[in-house]
Amino acid sequence: MDQYNEPDVEEIVFCKASQIGGTEALMNILGFIIDQDPSPTIIVYPIDDLAEWTSENRIQPMLEKSPALSNKFMKNKSSKCELQFPGMYAALIGSNSPADLASRPCRYVIFDETDKFPLFAGREAGPIQLAKERTKTYKNNRKILYCSTPTLPTGAISQELDDCDVVRDYHVPCPHCGHEQIFKLKGIKWPKGSTAKTAKDTAWYECEKCSGIINDNHKLNMLKAGKWKNRQSTTNVVRKVGFHINSIYSPWLTFGDVAAEFIKSKPHPEKFMNFVNSWLGEAWKDKKTENNVATLKKQQHVWGRGVVPDDTQLITAGVDVQLNHFWYEIKAWSYGITGRLIEYGRVENWFELEEVLINRRYCNADGEPFMVNLANIDSGYRTDEVYTFCSQFPEVCRPVKGSSKRLTSPYSVTSIDKEGFGGLKLYVVDGHYFKDMIFGRMKKDPNSPGSLSIFKDCPEEYIDQLTSEQKVTIRDKRTGVITEEWQKVTSGAANHLLDAAVYSFSAAEQMGVRYLRPLEEVEEEIEEEPIPPKSSWFNSGSSWFG
Repeated sequence: MDQYNEPDVEEIVFCKASQIGGTEALMNILGFIIDQDPSPTIIVYPIDDLAEWTSENRIQPMLEKSPALSNKFMKNKSSKCELQFPGMYAALIGSNSPADLASRPCRYVIFDETDKFPLFAGREAGPIQLAKERTKTYKNNRKILYCSTPTLPTGAISQELDDCDVVRDYHVPCPHCGHEQIFKLKGIKWPKGSTAKTAKDTAWYECEKCSGIINDNHKLNMLKAGKWKNRQSTTNVVRKVGFHINSIYSPWLTFGDVAAEFIKSKPHPEKFMNFVNSWLGEAWKDKKTENNVATLKKQQHVWGRGVVPDDTQLITAGVDVQLNHFWYEIKAWSYGITGRLIEYGRVENWFELEEVLINRRYCNADGEPFMVNLANIDSGYRTDEVYTFCSQFPEVCRPVKGSSKRLTSPYSVTSIDKEGFGGLKLYVVDGHYFKDMIFGRMKKDPNSPGSLSIFKDCPEEYIDQLTSEQKVTIRDKRTGVITEEWQKVTSGAANHLLDAAVYSFSAAEQMGVRYLRPLEEVEEEIEEEPIPPKSSWFNSGSSWFG
């Protein structure tokens, strides 16, 4: 907010965690403009509906309740998204409205949640470029503010932050030694082995210099005594300045709150991305695409091929169907969505596939037998044959099909409307979601809960096919929309076992793998369950005849 009084500064970038006061700062700046330096202002939101909601529920109530602003707000001459004041207007616009963005000159532009803007506004340039063009008349005294929680490194707020002359972080002094430091996630400590609940109550912050224990009751005074410092020095005139802050600074959150959220989200790559964006205020750098052979070779568990791990509670299979053969994989699952490959291979006909999925027993080290609980079989090819096979073994086999687009859930279920297969269900799976899960979890220690791993001395054939695809970022040339897709690394790469892995993971999802509890807890409950007394209706003391 102070930068609006710096004459040399033209652009201000605020990259932040969510719910840390960013929108409130924007409202304060708007109030300052109206009261102290009235000039035409545009505030750009991701969509029109959000602009209308913010005007009605936040900005107009502020104007009416502030003594300094209420007598300047010309409510009778204002509309919901164009507020009138003496000597100025404030237009609230959705980034999806190119006509509004390009229709009026202004001195001040405020962008709220820039990473949710479309890349292009209709068939014209992007909303940020269109709005900035309107400030040319005020080139010598304009102010442009960008405020957003980041998403990806290619997102607008990350790009604008990289373009700044200087970037500033908030340094706070240690209450013990006075050392000024940035609050970072690695500084939060909690007792080893803590759950999210216990970490929430026991976490503290450790000074990076004296290792002193900093508790939550120290934080408020540290924040009051803190100061913004440049990450880098510059001898140039600062015309574009950036600020970065994370949720650890929030006076409404404890160190334990952050620790608990980290522990809860870390095992789930899909949730951890939100933690990185919304809690740390950092762009998500997708390490899942680093699915190289050398990395995955390290993901070996201690059991050999064909051996079922001791804590197994569920076994699933995935089958990829080809013209004259099948590729399959068998995985064992336990608590925490922990998956371990126990077998894979190729079979040539339906009889051999029946042997693998229905007849074969998979044993642990003690010889205890296990059967496949659920097998998902690709029905995108040789469809009727797959339906027929699944109809013969409906308690174990399900036909599945990969979705051509992203789904709102990992899978959906539809009825097969085809003569002869009444009652059979088709499961449509989101391959993009499960590939994210596979490569996200194969980065975890193979001995830790929530990991995916391969059996000991797994052949490179399996790893080569599993790493046959990579995640790439694609921009639509017409709409400018940025999407991420999994594509083959080379056009001729075989990816059959990757597809089989997707189907076996989707089978585990359908079987409720995420709700499994530690095997010890289940066994304790079974042991503690009382045995009911034996009784017989023959000697129950009454005559059921009468």
